[in-house]
Amino acid sequence: MSNTRTQLFFLGARDTLPLIIAAMPFGIVYGAMAENAGLSLAAILGMSAFVFAGSAQFIAVTLLASSAALPVILLTVFIVNARHVLYSANLMRWASRLPQWLRIPLAFWLTDETFAVVSNRLTREPGTPGLHWYYLGSDLFMYGNWLACTWIGLTLSRRVPDLTHWGLDVAMIVAFVGIVVPVLKDRAHWLCAAVAVGCSVLTHQWPHQTGLLFSSLAAIAAGGLLDRRRSEQVDE
Repeated sequence: MSNTRTQLFFLGARDTLPLIIAAMPFGIVYGAMAENAGLSLAAILGMSAFVFAGSAQFIAVTLLASSAALPVILLTVFIVNARHVLYSANLMRWASRLPQWLRIPLAFWLTDETFAVVSNRLTREPGTPGLHWYYLGSDLFMYGNWLACTWIGLTLSRRVPDLTHWGLDVAMIVAFVGIVVPVLKDRAHWLCAAVAVGCSVLTHQWPHQTGLLFSSLAAIAAGGLLDRRRSEQVDE
């Protein structure tokens, strides 16, 4: 049993490795950007340790640097992270069988990357026992990587000028494309993705990342409406 747990743990880490490699420059840029924005060492590392949400941290630092109002920062971060509610709902059919004390840390460590590899494994092998060890291997590997890359980024920013202008943040786009595209299975998924891309382009110049809020809500609404219409047609 111990060997099985260890194997599942390292299998989860291995399956997450490609996404972690793509996320590494993202973490480095976050550390450098936060350092340039004037955040303290404790604030930079604390945000990675206790928030642990790459895109939300990027947005929060950007808004803090632009002196955005606190309600705008909180609302934007809330909307961006609302996708984790959907992740949790998707995994609940499996996680509901786990004890409460275990579900709490698993919920905290839930990331886009871990959700992608765990949901893919659930699809391939829905009855696999001990999946939480696989989950832990994925999320702890991701967590350690994120903390390390944050430290590297803030350290390098003190020695390498204009690190945030090197274009390393393109890794975020690569990582999310790698996560999203494989799970686009039907028309509702594709419509949601298309609306998100289109609205993001059209609202790119909106202030304080409000275009991101609008694009997220529009994409969710479009995909939800199409999915609901399809369900009604099936019921008829």
